[in-house]
Amino acid sequence: MTTTSNPSDSQDSLRVAKRLVELCQQGENRKAIEELYADTVNVIEAMSPTDMPGYADMPEDAKAAHKHGPTSKADLLQSNDWFFENHEMHGGAVDGPYPLGNEFVVFMRMDCTPKVGPMAGQRMDMKEACIYKVEDGKIVESRFCYAIDC
Repeated sequence: MTTTSNPSDSQDSLRVAKRLVELCQQGENRKAIEELYADTVNVIEAMSPTDMPGYADMPEDAKAAHKHGPTSKADLLQSNDWFFENHEMHGGAVDGPYPLGNEFVVFMRMDCTPKVGPMAGQRMDMKEACIYKVEDGKIVESRFCYAIDC
């Protein structure tokens, strides 16, 4: 069994990975989506949005902001905008990238307080491992593995 990856895939992925980390460290998450994401991205969350605690009590715009499965870049931008408009950010960190072939991992942490929904006013320290897949120089898949300490 071969465990090596195509060097050109690795170089493309590493370029995208480094740029994603750079933009996210600068708080330019929206720009990262605009610049680095494919027109459609497969989004895989550790938990289906409908299984999230308090999902039934969330406002409709909050429900719409939680994406899962094939998602257009426009919808990802809307979700990003909704998140930052509806959370007070206290801090965060971005660590990585950790590349492997055409995929890479970035560890992210967000210290925030939701302004709406069942968690409104409750400060959260959200940590996640983000696994990205790159094809043709664009992110085509994002997988999120996370823990939330409230």
